[in-house]
Amino acid sequence: MFGKLFGFKKSTDALEEDLPADANWGFIGTDMHSHLIPGIDDGSKSTEDSISLIRSLIGLGYTSIITTPHVMIDFYPNTAKIILDGLAGLQTSLAEQDISIKIKAAAEYYIDESFVELLEREPLLCVHKNQVLVEFSMLYEPPMLFDVIFKMITNGYVPILAHPERYVFLHNHPEKFQSLKDRGCLFQLNQLSITGYYGQNIRKVALKLMHERMYDYIGSDMHHEKHAEGLTKMLTIKEHYFPLYRYPFKNSQLSLW
Repeated sequence: MFGKLFGFKKSTDALEEDLPADANWGFIGTDMHSHLIPGIDDGSKSTEDSISLIRSLIGLGYTSIITTPHVMIDFYPNTAKIILDGLAGLQTSLAEQDISIKIKAAAEYYIDESFVELLEREPLLCVHKNQVLVEFSMLYEPPMLFDVIFKMITNGYVPILAHPERYVFLHNHPEKFQSLKDRGCLFQLNQLSITGYYGQNIRKVALKLMHERMYDYIGSDMHHEKHAEGLTKMLTIKEHYFPLYRYPFKNSQLSLW
C-alpha cells in the first residue's frame, strides 16, 4: 500500500562513478542539525563526548556546525539561556584543546502547546536568519500543526521541518508533504535516512523526496558515536554518497558570523 500510494519505484540503475579516494562530506559545509551541547538532551552526555563527536565531524570534512538541542517541555525543558550558556562552555573547551571550527547554537523545537506559548512570548533561536528548526510526533499529526506553521510565518519565522521522512503518519499521505511546502516550510534531510538506518520505509520516502527536489538542507542529527560511524561508512558506499553529492542542498548558504 505504501509503495502504491507514494508512487515509489526502486531504482535498478547502477552508479557508474567510482568513489574518490578522498570522499568526504566537505561539499555540505555546515552541519545544521546535531545535539552536541553536553548534558541537556538525548545527545552528548559529557564534554568529552562532545569533543569526540566534533572531532569526528571535522575529520569527515565539515567546516562549521550549528548544533540544535531539543526544546521539549516534558523531556528537555531547555531555554535560550541554557543552550547559549552550554554553547559558551563548549566553545571554551574546544579552544582549550586547540580545536578550530566555527560552531553556534540554535534549537530543535517540538511543536506542541508549550511551543505556541514560547513563540508568542520570546524570540526563538534561529538556524539561519529567521529560519527555525522544528519537529513533532513521529507517529501522530499534531491537531494544530498547520495553525502553528501559520503562526510562525505571521511572526516572521520560516519553519525548517526536521527529517520529514521520519514522520510515519505522512507515509500514506504524500500530498501532505506538498501541503507543508506550499505553506512555507523548508525540509531538512537526515543524512543516515537514505541508508536505511531508521528503517527501509523511511529510506524510500527520503529517496522519493530527494527525487522530487523537496529538501532544502541536510543534517547529521548527530547524537552519539554510532551516528559518526554511520556517516563514515556512507563514504565507502557509492549508492549512499553520490545521491547526496549531486543534490543541491543549501547548507553552503548558512553563515555563522
